[in-house]
Amino acid sequence: MTTEKTILDYDTVALDDTDSALVIIDQTKLPGKIELLRLHTAEEIWNAIYLLQVRGAPAIGVAAGFGIYLLAKQIDTTDFLIFYEEFSRAKQYLDSSRPTAVNLSWALNRMEQVVLAHKNEPIPTIKQLLKETAIRIQEEDIDICRRIGEHGLSLVKPGDGILTHCNAGKLATSRYGTATAPIYLGHERGYEFHVYADETRPLLQGARLTAFELQSAGIDVTLICDNMSAMVMKQGKVNAVFVGCDRVAANGDAANKIGTSVVATVAKHYGVPFYVCAPTSTIDWNTPTGADIMIEERKPSEVTDMWYEKRMAPEGVKVYNPAFDVTDAELISGIVTEYGVARAPFTESLKKIKLLKENEENGR
Repeated sequence: MTTEKTILDYDTVALDDTDSALVIIDQTKLPGKIELLRLHTAEEIWNAIYLLQVRGAPAIGVAAGFGIYLLAKQIDTTDFLIFYEEFSRAKQYLDSSRPTAVNLSWALNRMEQVVLAHKNEPIPTIKQLLKETAIRIQEEDIDICRRIGEHGLSLVKPGDGILTHCNAGKLATSRYGTATAPIYLGHERGYEFHVYADETRPLLQGARLTAFELQSAGIDVTLICDNMSAMVMKQGKVNAVFVGCDRVAANGDAANKIGTSVVATVAKHYGVPFYVCAPTSTIDWNTPTGADIMIEERKPSEVTDMWYEKRMAPEGVKVYNPAFDVTDAELISGIVTEYGVARAPFTESLKKIKLLKENEENGR
């Protein structure tokens, strides 16, 4: 007897080194169809990131690591200067695909450091080290998400209602997710959470992805429209909000999918704790505040046409479509990292998180 596969049986991002392919789930086809894409060229990888076929800050970072390794693998030279010139060109190109998610540039910079640190080694050795580093980025992502889950789980109790926005689940990472990691771990331990998933306009990541993967895992999930979050909080159905994050500024301001700051404001009004689940790789120490975060603006058709059989807005109407907004630190109850929960004042608590990370890395 064979059991039909669910979305949980597929890797969000994978490397097929034999075929020199980056393998991803095409998330624009979900939930209607689970389709794997095999990406070989720089343009294919760039398009997959830009078109949200792979999305979610950690998953983008993993894809970038595997992607730049595969592009480096194609560079046919024994001269380091030529190799590095072509590597840099590919790195800059991939880095231009999504400006807000810091994991993209973080992963690409980490891969570049491998190249520069071994510039006196033969090119085949550098390529092998790039492969090992890309695999390590993915393995670390899995470990980090589980640790975030453990810390997040300490903030809730069995039977709680949890609200989440966008998709910071397995489909945004290698496994567990960030905002959903406490939910998955709690489910494994019989916590019986009741999860409310915002649909997340205009790209519907909550409806298409979060509701899909949580339902596939057997978790009690209820889909709501974005403008219903205040209602469920006022009715006492939500005990905590967990969201993901694409970039955290040094002061604790956090950029996440558009609409997140609305949820945070409503949660503050109703006294519901609002937690941002953020791997330390998303903390940008070079960005002082949220005002310094570049916000990606996307094409109008995502609002007017996408997901509709027929256009749902009048022709020629002006459209404003920022992909992210910034939640002010004062609205955030805690930032859940793999090293613990940072709380206000975040300028101090995030520095302590950074020190814990540095101590762990130096102890390896």
